[in-house]
Amino acid sequence: TLNLITFYTLKSDQIQAWPIEAKNSARAAAAMIHQDMAKGFIKAEIIEWDKLLESGSYANAREKGLVRTEGKEYVVKDGNVIEFKI
Repeated sequence: TLNLITFYTLKSDQIQAWPIEAKNSARAAAAMIHQDMAKGFIKAEIIEWDKLLESGSYANAREKGLVRTEGKEYVVKDGNVIEFKI
């Protein structure tokens, strides 16, 4: 009804959920966290939440090649775990 999806961010051992309107870009998602992140946006490293859980850690997921790099126009999908590079 609200047309919202949820994406997640990792910071050390903490994960945070962020609601955003569906069909928004990675840059818009970065702006949800802080406007300066959108201004300095370079890229986003993305993995789906279920693949991250199966891997056991972000480092394991990266080793397995499950983390991919996307640009600012990438359309965020429900359940994405995103590490923003600014």
